[in-house]
Amino acid sequence: MSSETLFGAGASLPPAYPERAAWGTAPKLRQWQAEALEKYFESNASDFLAVATPGAGKTTFALRVANELVERGIVNRITVVAPTDHLKRQWADAAAKVGLAIDPNFKNADGRHGHGFIGVAVTYAQVASKPMLHRAKTEAARTLVILDEIHHGGDALSWGDGIREAFEPAVKRLSLTGTPFRSDTAAIPFVEYVEDGDGIRRSKADYTYGYGQALKDHVVRPVMFMAYSGQMRWRTSAGDEMAASLGEAAVTKDITAQAWRTALNPTGEWIPAVLAAADRRLTEVRRSVPDAGGLVIATDHDDARAYAGWLKKIMGESPTVILSDDAKASEKIEEFSAGTQRWMVAVRMVSEGVDVPRLAVGVYATSTATPLFFAQAVGRFVRARKRGETASVFLPSVPNLMALANQMEVERDHALDRPDNHLEEEGFGLEDSLMEAANREEKASGELTKQKFEALESQASFDRVLFDGGEFGTGGALGSEEEQDFLGIPGLLDADQMSTLLRQRQHEQLSRRGRRSGAAAEAAPAEAPEVVDHRRLTELRAELAKNVSAWSARSGMPHGVVHSELRRICGGPPVAQANEEQLNKRLKKLQDWFIGRK
Repeated sequence: MSSETLFGAGASLPPAYPERAAWGTAPKLRQWQAEALEKYFESNASDFLAVATPGAGKTTFALRVANELVERGIVNRITVVAPTDHLKRQWADAAAKVGLAIDPNFKNADGRHGHGFIGVAVTYAQVASKPMLHRAKTEAARTLVILDEIHHGGDALSWGDGIREAFEPAVKRLSLTGTPFRSDTAAIPFVEYVEDGDGIRRSKADYTYGYGQALKDHVVRPVMFMAYSGQMRWRTSAGDEMAASLGEAAVTKDITAQAWRTALNPTGEWIPAVLAAADRRLTEVRRSVPDAGGLVIATDHDDARAYAGWLKKIMGESPTVILSDDAKASEKIEEFSAGTQRWMVAVRMVSEGVDVPRLAVGVYATSTATPLFFAQAVGRFVRARKRGETASVFLPSVPNLMALANQMEVERDHALDRPDNHLEEEGFGLEDSLMEAANREEKASGELTKQKFEALESQASFDRVLFDGGEFGTGGALGSEEEQDFLGIPGLLDADQMSTLLRQRQHEQLSRRGRRSGAAAEAAPAEAPEVVDHRRLTELRAELAKNVSAWSARSGMPHGVVHSELRRICGGPPVAQANEEQLNKRLKKLQDWFIGRK
C-alpha cells in the first residue's frame, strides 16, 4: 500500500494540525500517528487499542482513521463515546474540521440523529442507560465506534455491560486511552487480555506511545514539579492537637493525610503562599509565552471559591471558576481556552481530555492521589503547541505525590486475576467509582474522607524540584534565593536544556551553601560543626520512629502527638530537619518515659 493511499491524498487536516506536529515528521501527521495508522490498516482487525500519552494527538489519529474508513466505503456511520458532555462537543468540533459531521447534542429520547450528520457523540453513561437503542443504531449501518478514554468502560458493571451490548455489532471499534488503566480488576470491553509468565492476564495494546517517547519527539512539554513542604498544626475530632511537617517521612499515613488536608485548607498560610509562588512562575513563563495560563485543581466547590478569592488578591483580577453544577461550565472552559486570562480554578472537572493547550502552570490542590487521576491532571499541562514550551506543576510535598511525579514515564497495563490485596501490595489507591462522580462535588464521600478535624495553622516552605526522575534544590524559605532560582527558569526550554539548567541551579545552590558555611566557620572557628553524617541521621530517625511507635502503643497517644510533645520539651525543628544532637535528645527523653521518669 503506498503512503499516498494510506494517508489519504484527498483528505486534509486543518492548518492547526501540522503546526502541532512533531518536528521532523510528516507534514500532516506526527510520526507516531503515521506509524499507528499504518499498523491499524495492516491489522485489518475489528478492534484496535491505541495507548498514547495525553497531549500526543489521539483525536487527530482517530479522525484520520475515520476519514479513511469512510472514503474506502468500509463504514458509513460513526459513533464517538466520551466520558463527559464537554468532550462530546470537542470531538464534534474536531471532526467538523476534517469534514466529518458529528452530532454532539443527540439524546436517547431523540431516537435518530439530525439530518446531515454521519454520526453522533455520546457519553458512556448515555450508552449504559439505553444500550439496546444504541445497538439498534449500530446494527442499522456499517458503524465505526470510537471509544475515547476506554478505561471508563470499567467504571461500573452496568457501563461495561452496556457498552458491550450496544457496540458488539459494530464493523470497527477503535479504543483510545492516554492514562494508566484502572487498578481494579474489572474487565474493559473490547480490550484484549494476554496471560503473562505469572499467569496474570494483562491488557494488550495494538500501539503504544508513552510520555518518554513523546518528550523525545518534542510532542509534549517537559514537566517541572515544584514541591512545597511546611509546618502543619491541627486538632482531631477527639480534641488532640497535632503537628507535623508536610511530607515528613517518620509519620504514619494517617498523619500525612491530615497534614495534607491542613495544607489545602484555604484559611491557612500554605495555600496562599503556594498560589503566589505559582503566579510568579506564570509571570516568568508569560515573558516568552504571552498567553500562557494556569489551572488550580481543587477538591470541592468551597475550596475552589476560596482559592479563587486568594488568586484575585494576589494578581488583581478574578480567575475563571469552573464548578461542575454550572450549566455554563463548558462555555467558560472554551472562553478561557481562546482567551488570555491568567488563571482558572476547577473542581477536578478539567482533569481528563479537556483541551486547553495554553495551560502551562498548574497547582495540584486536591487530596485525590490515584495514579489514574494524577496522570489525567498532569496531562492538562503537557500539550505542546511549539517546541520549547515548558510545564510547571506545584504540589504538596507528600510521599505518594512525589512517587507519582517521579514515575511520569512509567506505563502500566491493565491486569486481571490479581489477589484481593493487590491494591495494598502495589501501593495503589482505589480509583474513583464513576467519572460523573469526578465531575461534581461529592458530599457523601466528603463526609467519609474529610473526617472532622480543625486546621489550626499551616506554613509553607520550598522543598525541591522534581524533573525526569531526578530531584533538585536544597530547600528554602518562601522568597529565598533557593526558591527564586527555580521560579525564574525561562518558559521556553526543551527537555535537555531543562535538565542542564536544573543541574546548574543545583550546583550553584550547593556552592552558595558551602560559601556560607565557610564564612560561618571563619567567624566562629571554635564552633564549626562537623560534617553531617547522613547515614547516622537516617538510623536515628528510624530508631526514633520505632520508639515513638512503641510509646504510642503503650500510652495510647497518637504518633503525631508524641512527636509534638517531644519537640515541645526538647526543642528543635521537625524530625526531617533535626540534627544528631536533637534526635539523640528526643530518644533519651523517650527512654526516660519508658522507665517512668518524666
